[in-house]
Amino acid sequence: MHISKKSNSKSIFDKEIYLNFAKYILSCQDKEGGIRWEPDSKLDPWDHIEAAMGLDVLGFEAESKNAYNWLRTYQESDGSWPSLFHSAEINNLKETNFSSYIAVGMWHHFKNFNDKDFLNEFWPVLDAAIEFTLSAQSRHGDFFWAKDSKNWLDDSLKTGCSSIYMSLLCYKKIAKEIDKQDRVSDSQINNLRDCLKNKPLRFDRNWDSKERYSMDWYYPILSGVFSKSESIEIIRDKWDEFVVEGLGCKCVKEEPWVTAAESAELVLALTKIGLNNEAEKILQDTFNLIDDDGLLWTGYVFKDKKFWPVEKPSWTMGAAILAGNSINEFTPSGNFFKF
Repeated sequence: MHISKKSNSKSIFDKEIYLNFAKYILSCQDKEGGIRWEPDSKLDPWDHIEAAMGLDVLGFEAESKNAYNWLRTYQESDGSWPSLFHSAEINNLKETNFSSYIAVGMWHHFKNFNDKDFLNEFWPVLDAAIEFTLSAQSRHGDFFWAKDSKNWLDDSLKTGCSSIYMSLLCYKKIAKEIDKQDRVSDSQINNLRDCLKNKPLRFDRNWDSKERYSMDWYYPILSGVFSKSESIEIIRDKWDEFVVEGLGCKCVKEEPWVTAAESAELVLALTKIGLNNEAEKILQDTFNLIDDDGLLWTGYVFKDKKFWPVEKPSWTMGAAILAGNSINEFTPSGNFFKF
């Protein structure tokens, strides 16, 4: 099923639009606090946290905290979470960046609500999650991307490792804020950063390169791996490969498909390095994916002039809220991703 794109005049400066996104996220949250992709749909821990961060921005403190109750309830004994939950089915694959991302979510929650009790309450959950992720670091600095029921899977993802880099930095900030013992050494972080900057052969060793995905382009920048000047150069270098005038950011460079979440995350990377005009333009273009109900479709196939797939994920709304906050600074976390 495809649905044709409609033009709209939604403004990225209108807080009511983001409030509507947040209310939709709430409709995707189950009674245990888990935030599904769509109501009664599947759930993965990373996108669950991204959606909870969107709730932070619109002031839904209790509901956001309940998302961490869900994480506490479903955390495995080794500190990890299965990568996907769907009804009674659970995927036993455990992705390292999924586990560590709780640090980013918790620090973002704190930056919005200044609640140290929250950090203390969920510290054991966070600390166990980080311990699991740290056990996946290779001697080269990268992190194995996942573990099956027994073994680490021998490959690494640039985007995943970039997310881990940001997570480890947030973990250290939380430990300092509440005076907890920090299990992450500077050498572990520096080795990861060096690998991301200087060891491209450590990534995509056993499958086709993911350089064609826009996330591999902007996520190391969003995560703070590169300096501001380095980041601007990287953004300029591949801009025309991924950005479509008037539509936003492509998910895959050779595909005629722009996606709202990738566009929103690119906005976060752009505001981080001070390219605010470009950020505003990308987000405004992305708002062309808003339907009559005020929600974003996942993406738009501009060759066929159709929305695809026909879904409106909660995490897409979460990413868009974060992007809007980085431009408007509705809350103290508006500068969360910035230098």
